[in-house]
Parts: sequence; structure tokens; C-alpha cells
Amino acid sequence: MHSDLIAALDIGGTKIAGALVDGRGGILVRAQRPTPAREDGETVMRAVESVLAELTSSPLWAAVTAVGIGSAGPVDASAGTVSPVNVPGWRDYPLVDRVRRATGGLPVQLVGDGVAMTAAEHWQGAARGHANALCMVVSTGVGGGLVLGGRLHAGPTGNAGHIGHISVELDGDPCPCGSRGCVERIASGPNIARRALDNGWRPGPDGDATAAAVAAAAHAGDPVAVASFERAAQALAAGIAATASLVEIEIAVIGGGVAGAGEVLFAPLRRALSDYATLSFVRRLTVAPALTGTDAGLLGAAAAAAPPRRSDGATAAPVSLRG
Repeated sequence: MHSDLIAALDIGGTKIAGALVDGRGGILVRAQRPTPAREDGETVMRAVESVLAELTSSPLWAAVTAVGIGSAGPVDASAGTVSPVNVPGWRDYPLVDRVRRATGGLPVQLVGDGVAMTAAEHWQGAARGHANALCMVVSTGVGGGLVLGGRLHAGPTGNAGHIGHISVELDGDPCPCGSRGCVERIASGPNIARRALDNGWRPGPDGDATAAAVAAAAHAGDPVAVASFERAAQALAAGIAATASLVEIEIAVIGGGVAGAGEVLFAPLRRALSDYATLSFVRRLTVAPALTGTDAGLLGAAAAAAPPRRSDGATAAPVSLRG
């Protein structure tokens, strides 16, 4: 018999995923719908409610004690609202209130998707056992989250650790966030591909011009593709080193689609990190690929909503929120 389950939602621009998660990280029930990202806000909410309806119809729903939401951002956990850049129909949308109503008044915890991934990696992934960690999602955008003193540090609004908008190039390209030279503007998948195209790389016969195609070309030795990933790695290293100098993290965990490039990304990242992480207290900083994969958002939303429990019923290594 299952007890103390968490209902988890992972909301992004492409899909809305839901699950019932137990205290050991087991996903017992799943539901998913496409995100109607270009529709109005209520249409998007109906997709969320459809996922929740599928979860609440499970016989296991009676054991659910809370709901965790990891959402594309920006989010404002203190207000319970979301304004995802890639879901224009949601601006200051009262998601927490709507989910609470749809689930019969259960407690609801909202965090950004980067923070959710961090919670997942600290609970079940590469950051497990580390008291101080930065975890990053490098994909269409670049997000992140922090574990400090063994606890998830989401910040007052749920966005702490958003490394993608640290400026690492003071006179760099304008970023959609309004700043210049942000990590995201250099290291995200679309910007890796953009830089390669701008410098003469051309897609193969299939016309694939994504970062994954650039990564394949880099693996094959294409010098322009290699250079584009090296530039992304340099930006990531500068942002990671700055974070480590500020809060003394021990490990930086990198997930998301761009991390799938493997050593094409990680080898130059480790080299660049040795150039930026030079102070004595950050020289031991390690970098590792994320382990929780496509379930990171769901596991992290569950971990953020309630401390996971071991099989003996005791509270596991803390991942509870700290403002």
C-alpha cells in the first residue's frame, strides 16, 4: 500500500507532464498532454486540468498529500504565478491557485524548471551526496538551480540559480532578457547552431540545422562546429566559476539537450573551467552530466513539494526549500 505520494507537474512549452511519485522516487502513474503554447491562457490551463484529471482518476490519488509544480519561467513562487516566455497566454497567471482548486485544496509548491531539475539531481542524480551544488539545464534556454548547505535554495520567487542570465561578455550580443552577453545567448542550443551557421558551417542533406546536428559535425571533426561548442563551453565555464566563487559549490551538474553532445561539450568545458576557477577554494570544482534524464522535472517537482522518504520511512537527505 502506498502512502504519502506527491502529484508532480512538469510544465514546458512543448508538453505538460504529470505523475504520482512515491518517497523513493518511483513514478507510479503518468499523464501527458501537448502544451497548446500559442493558445490563450485558459486553453493552456485546460490542458493542465486534463493531466490532473487523469491523475486524480487513479486509485492511488487518495494517498496524495501535496502537489509540486516545476514550470518554465519566469515563475513567482511567492505570488503563485507563472509567466513562461514560451507560453505567451500565461502572464502573471495564477497557476498555484488554479491547481489547488483542481486538486481539492491540496498544498501546492511552485518552482522554476531549473530549480526542479536541481532538486531531482540532488535527490536521485549526479549531485546526490553533495551539500553545495549548481545544476543546469542547457537546452533551448539555459536555466539552473542551487543546493546550499544540503538544501534546495529556490529563493523568494523560486528562480535562484538562474545562471543563464549571468553576463559573461560585457559588450556581447543583446539577450532577449534585456541584458547583454548572457550565458544563454552564447551557450543555448539555438545559439550554438546560430554561431556555427554564421561562421560557415552548413547542414547535411537532411537540412538539420539544430545544435544536435552541430554536435554530430563536431564529433566528426568539423572545425567550425568544434569552435561553436568550445565557445559555448567557455561561456558555461565562466558562469559556473563565477557561481562557485560566490557560493562555494562543489559540483556543477549539466543536463538538457545540449549536454547530450557529450565530450564535444564536456571536454572543452573542463579545460575552460581550469582557466576561470582559479581561486584556491574553487579549484576542486567538478563538472558532471545529469543522470535523471527526461524525468528530472517530475522528480524535482515532487522533491520540492515534500522531503522524500527512505524505504524505512525516515526522511531522506534534505531537499526541502529554503528561501
